[in-house]
Amino acid sequence: MEKSLGKVRPKKSLGQHFLHDQNTARRIVESLTTPENDTTPVLEIGPGMGVLTQYMVTNNKLELKVVEIDRDSVKYLHSHYPSLSANIIEGDFLEMDLQRVFGAPFSIIGNFPYNISSQIFFKVLEHRDQVNQVVCMLQKEVAERIAEKEGSKTYGILSVLLQAYYNIQYLFKVPPGAFTPPPKVMSAVIRLERNATAKLACDEKLFVKVVKQGFNNRRKTLRNALKPLDLPADIAALEIMDKRAEQLSVEQFVHLTQLIEKGRGGAGTGI
Repeated sequence: MEKSLGKVRPKKSLGQHFLHDQNTARRIVESLTTPENDTTPVLEIGPGMGVLTQYMVTNNKLELKVVEIDRDSVKYLHSHYPSLSANIIEGDFLEMDLQRVFGAPFSIIGNFPYNISSQIFFKVLEHRDQVNQVVCMLQKEVAERIAEKEGSKTYGILSVLLQAYYNIQYLFKVPPGAFTPPPKVMSAVIRLERNATAKLACDEKLFVKVVKQGFNNRRKTLRNALKPLDLPADIAALEIMDKRAEQLSVEQFVHLTQLIEKGRGGAGTGI
């Protein structure tokens, strides 16, 4: 029998699966890394009825704000967490101006809707100098893909782009029964922590283009997959071009982008 959800019913249109397992909720919140003698600004995405929120709102070490698109959930949060009312943002995270949320770097936490998890991560990448940590639950296959290293068939675009700027840990699995309604897939929790890379040692726009083009034709060698980029003949002839995208580490993608830059004559190669 499903647990009672009070006034808020999960909406299929929003991809909502409300976590009700308290032990899992506690473990997710405990996965946030926080400095000993300072407060940590945290933005929770999609708090729903506050199953994670309840473990953060009373923690004086956390400066908590939440963003929720569902009006029913927003009303519930105002009613049940009045101390948080000034920091409840009604809206779409994907449309938010993150520079106005916190004046300092901040962490993100949440049970991400499966249907927009990739879009959330691409927004995180756009704001990587602000977002220093992400602790999130998402579909297990996506979590594995993000955390996977080169050489795996699940290693892909998000793996490379996120690992370029974040250290990623796959933390633990969560079964469907922990949610209402239960999803048809397993879930998992991962943590991303900003690494020391302020800027890649290559044209970053070209890097993204090379990674995306390589994986869009992942069964082909890079020589064939990257043909639409009109690479110079000497670049196309390199030994690295015999490999497939899934075989290259982040560092090798950076090196390949450097080679392409040099072959094209340097600056202005991003788009």
